[in-house]
Amino acid sequence: MRTIYYEIYEDLRDKILEGFYRYQTYIPPESQLIHLYQCSHNTIRKSISVLMLHGFVQPIRGKGVLVIYRPERRANFVLGDIETFKEAAARNGLEAQTQALVFEHVVADEALAELTGFMTGDELLHLERVRLFEGKALIRDKSYFLASVFPGLTPRIAEDSVYAYAEGVLGMRIVTSNRTVTVDYATADDRAVMDLLDFNMLAVVTNHTFNEQGVMIECTQSRHRPDFFTFHDTAVRGY
Repeated sequence: MRTIYYEIYEDLRDKILEGFYRYQTYIPPESQLIHLYQCSHNTIRKSISVLMLHGFVQPIRGKGVLVIYRPERRANFVLGDIETFKEAAARNGLEAQTQALVFEHVVADEALAELTGFMTGDELLHLERVRLFEGKALIRDKSYFLASVFPGLTPRIAEDSVYAYAEGVLGMRIVTSNRTVTVDYATADDRAVMDLLDFNMLAVVTNHTFNEQGVMIECTQSRHRPDFFTFHDTAVRGY
């Protein structure tokens, strides 16, 4: 059961998100909020402390509680195109950075083969990365690459661009990517590396990517903070 202070927090948060209380303006003073919500001073203070915790407001001595949340510019990812993270960031005019968290060789057992679509016994490169826009960690990628077609891949290359390395150095042609978009709960691992505020759900894009010979070379699950991203596609009605 939700407490009163948390319900008030959610109402104030929603008003900030909707622009009712705008960036760099003050929310109503405590006395007005007490009257508005018919509650105690302590309840309002708890609500405001939660707003502070999630980066929505900041108390300013002698002035009030200032809204410091500014709606993020959303990046637009095109589902119908095969585009590197760096290419997408440049197209959106955003400063972007990638940090490699995990880089290891693994052999696909039955469970991993079922999860990824690779064959049992395939040697894979397990790579986990966090993607930062404007310094905020907003995407977590969990990838498996077929090791035999990515010789020489290193964490430093992975932080730059795996596809640029594959195409520019290895001479690979990346042809097709099958994608599925779902919504999933944020996990403890997500929260450990991503700037999630109070979001508990993520937009998840799963890619299975194939080269010119029809060999599946990659399975990646990209887990996105939902307020920052738009996935775009174009549909044509067939007759």
